[in-house]
This record gives sequence, structure tokens and C-alpha cells, in this order.
Amino acid sequence: MRRIPRGIVDEHVARTKFTLARHAPAPALAEFVDYHWVLNWDLDGFHDQHVLPNVAVHVTFFPGACGVYGPGHTLFTHRLEGRAHGLGVRFRPGCFRPFLGAPVRLLADRSVPLEDVFGGGGAEAAESVRNASGDQEMIAAVDNLLIAKQSALAPAARTAAAAVETIAEDPEITRVDQLAARAGLSARALQRLFAEHVGCTPKWAIRIYRLNDAARSLADAGSPDFADLAARLGYSDQPHFTRDFRAVTGCSPGEFARSARRAVSAEPIEHKPIAHKPR
Repeated sequence: MRRIPRGIVDEHVARTKFTLARHAPAPALAEFVDYHWVLNWDLDGFHDQHVLPNVAVHVTFFPGACGVYGPGHTLFTHRLEGRAHGLGVRFRPGCFRPFLGAPVRLLADRSVPLEDVFGGGGAEAAESVRNASGDQEMIAAVDNLLIAKQSALAPAARTAAAAVETIAEDPEITRVDQLAARAGLSARALQRLFAEHVGCTPKWAIRIYRLNDAARSLADAGSPDFADLAARLGYSDQPHFTRDFRAVTGCSPGEFARSARRAVSAEPIEHKPIAHKPR
């Protein structure tokens, strides 16, 4: 089964703060884009949403967060306030270089304005998203922007994308040498390929998938067995797993699991899904 790290922290609480829908891109973009994700929120105050690091490039069209976001190594936090909507694009890892026109490693742990990648069309698409009356209107504006910018994937990009797909489809891949063997490359060649087209090291990509799996298991388990979870994720011992998990999330697996249980048991906060209205 193909895994996609989505990484929403305290998802049970998040569901009371905003609505999330995922949509397929235009057929012409299917090779480049995994999906569009649309958020709507209507809050009296604000909500700080934390998201685990990801290996994908995301292009976002939200109030206060229009930009191109590269693969990260730390927890990402975005504040939702008032009433708004927006759209994000999750690119297939390995498939953003044709849009960037430069090595994707330049986006690692940073973001750039839409205009740096898409020129004036980025601002126009953002305005269309802000004034959209529905999801399909937003999607059409963004699809048109991407189709105008796209070019063919190079063979190396296809190889990089296939290597990430191998990680996504096979949880038994826990080491770089395993992945290199499956890709038919040396470990060094695989590292160069990832720097150019994915924007992170293959070791980090493997770790992100493992830690997203861990977060999902910890959120779902009533009384998690941390040693067993570490072993199932391919860690040699529990302390190594705990160090990796804390480095990414800022808390231990136990603290993460307790927070998830508190979120499940909390009283739901009223949330009103909204239709898009021009702002």
C-alpha cells in the first residue's frame, strides 16, 4: 500500500477547527501532482495547527501563506484565524524541478514567494483562489497556472520519483543501501539524485515515512508498546527511535500519545463548515 505522509498533529482536534478535502489535479498534471488539498475554517479566535515534516514540495494559496514550501526537517506550524479558505498543492516528491528550474535542494527547510517560481501568474492565481465561490473554481485557477509552467520530466526525475515511491510502497525499506539496490544505483549516486530532484537525503526521506507511521500508530493506539513499535519501524532499539521522534516532533513518543488521547477525549468544539465567499 502506498503511503503518503500527511502529518496533521492532533487530528481529532484539527477536525473541529477546519474542514479538509482532497481533489485530483487535471489529467495533464497527474505525473507531477499527488493532489490538491482545500481547507475551510470559521473560528472565533485562532488555532495553531502543527504539521510533521514532509518530503514533498507544497505550493499554497492561503491568507498569509502564499508560497512554495520545500521539504522540511522540523515541525511546521500555521495559525488559522477568522473565516477563510484556501488551496494547497502536494507535488509528487521528485517532480517539482521542472517548475523550479533549479535543484530542489535549494528549497530545503525554506519557502519562497509564489512570484519567484511562477512570476505574475502566481499572484493572479492567488487572487482567483481568494475570490473563488467553490472548490472547483479554485482548482481550475491553480491547474491553469501549473499547466502553463510545466515541462517534461527528465529521466533522472522519473528515477527519483520512483525511488520515493519505493519507500512509500514498502515499509521494509529502512536503510539507504536497500533503497539504492532497488533503484540500481550506488548510495552516492542516489544521494546526488535526491539532492537534485527531491530536496532531501534518501536517509531523511526514509525517516520521514517511518516517523509519520509512528505518529499515526501512536495517535490510534490506546496503550502503545513503544519497544514493539520501534522494532516494527526498523529501529535497532527504542532509544534511537525516541531520539528521532523527539527531534522531529519536539516531544517523546509517550508525550505524543498522551496528547492524542487528550484530544480524543476532549469535548468537541462547534465548527461550521462554510461555503466560499468572495473576500
